[in-house]
Amino acid sequence: MMIAMSLLLMVFCLSMKEAIRVQLFGTQRINKEGMLTIGGIDAKTLKERYGTPLYVMDETHIRNQCRYFKDNFSHERVRATVIYASKAFLTIAMCQLIEEEGLALDVVSGGELHTAKKAGFPMEYVYFHGNNKSPAEIDMALALGVGTLIVDNDDELTRIIRAISAEEQIDIMLRINPGIEAHTHEYIATTKNDSKFGLSIFDAATLKTIRRINDHPNLVFRGFHSHIGSQIFDSDSFIKHADTILEYIKKVTETTGITVDKMNLGGGFGVRYVEQDAPDVGHTILKRLLDAVDEKTAALGIDAPEVLIEPGRAITANAGITLYEVGGTKRTFGGKTYVFTDGSMADHLRTALYQAEYQGVLANRMHDKAENTYTVTGKACESGDIIIRHCELPTPEKGDLLAVLSTGAYHYSMASNYNRLTRPAVLFVKDGTANVVVRRETYEDLIRLDVPLR
Repeated sequence: MMIAMSLLLMVFCLSMKEAIRVQLFGTQRINKEGMLTIGGIDAKTLKERYGTPLYVMDETHIRNQCRYFKDNFSHERVRATVIYASKAFLTIAMCQLIEEEGLALDVVSGGELHTAKKAGFPMEYVYFHGNNKSPAEIDMALALGVGTLIVDNDDELTRIIRAISAEEQIDIMLRINPGIEAHTHEYIATTKNDSKFGLSIFDAATLKTIRRINDHPNLVFRGFHSHIGSQIFDSDSFIKHADTILEYIKKVTETTGITVDKMNLGGGFGVRYVEQDAPDVGHTILKRLLDAVDEKTAALGIDAPEVLIEPGRAITANAGITLYEVGGTKRTFGGKTYVFTDGSMADHLRTALYQAEYQGVLANRMHDKAENTYTVTGKACESGDIIIRHCELPTPEKGDLLAVLSTGAYHYSMASNYNRLTRPAVLFVKDGTANVVVRRETYEDLIRLDVPLR
C-alpha cells in the first residue's frame, strides 16, 4: 500500500500462541479505554448512531492517498496522469472527492457513468472501460461527452462506429493484452493469453483494428490501455509491463506510421490486508516506473507517450473498516469455533470469491489479549458465508463490536441483497464528523422494484 502519507500505528497484542500484529492506517487509533476510533470517532459511538453492519471510510486517508499518487507520479520528461479506478468504491460523494483532488475517473458501466454525471464530474476527464459496452452505454457516453472510450474488441468498435454521428468526435484507446503473467489470484489476473480482456499484441489482426480506428474521421486514436492484474506485490511486473508496451508501440509506429500518444498501464498496486502481505510498492515504484519509461523510450528511439495509471484499491482499501455486532459463538463437534456477526457474505464477498484474507479485531476491547482462533461468519444461508477464516481474538461476547480492517475496496461495490439482506450504510468520517454518503437500506428498499402477481 502507498503509505508514505499515511500515519501508521502498529499495535502488538500477545495471544496465547503467538504475537499478533494489527496494522492501522490513516486516522485509525486506539483510545485510552481500548476502543478503536476512526476519524476521531470511536466505534461504539458509530454503532449507536448508525447501526451495524456499517462501512466506515476514513476520508482523510482517501484524500492523502489521492495526493500521494499525484505528487509522486510525476517526471520531468514523461507526462503522467492518475486516474481513479472507480469500481473499487464509487458513490456520488466519492466522485466529488476525486474531482476535488484533481484525479481523472475510470468507469466501466452505464451505472458508474450515471453516478459520475449525477456528481457533476467533468466528463472530459472520464475514461470509459469495459469489454462489452452496450449500444445504450455507447450512446450515453457520446451524449454526455465522455473524454475517452477504451475499445476492447472489434465488435465493440463496430458498435461505436455505428453510433457516432458525422458531427461527433471522440478519443479512442485500444485495450491490448501483453500476455504478462502477474503473480496474483487467477480471478484478478487479466493478461493471460486466454483472458477475456483486450486484443493480443501477438495477433497480427490487432494492427488491422488499430488502422481501423486511426482511419475513421470521427475517432481520434490516442494509444493503448492494458492491465496485468490486481493485488500485485512484485514491482518488477510493472516495469516488465511498461517495457513490453513500449516495444509494441515502436512496432506499431514502424509498421503503420501511426502515432501513439498515450499508454495506460492500469492499476494493480498491491495493498496490505494481513501481516504476511508485503507489497513491493510505494513512491519508489512510481518514480521507478516513469524512469523506466524514460530510459526505454530513449533506448528504442521513440518519443515517450503520456503514461496513465489507474489506482483504485490502493486509494481506498486501507481507508475502510466494516463494523459488525457479535451475536454469539459456537463450537462445532468437529472442533471449529465460530463467531457470529450481523453481517454476511452479502456485504463481504471477497473471502468467498477470492479466498481473500483479512484481519479482525474487537473494536471495543483493543487492549484485551487474543485467546483463541475463530472463524468469523455471518447470517447468510450458505456454508461459504465466511468473513475471516482464521481470526485471533479475545473471547467474544454478545454485543461486542467486531471490526474487519481494510475493507474500503470492493466491499460496498460488491454488496448484494442475497437472502434479502439489506445493504449497510456508508460513512465518510473526518475530524470527528461522520457524514452518511450512502444511507442504510430498508425493507421497503428491497421490494421497491417488485411487481405483484395480481
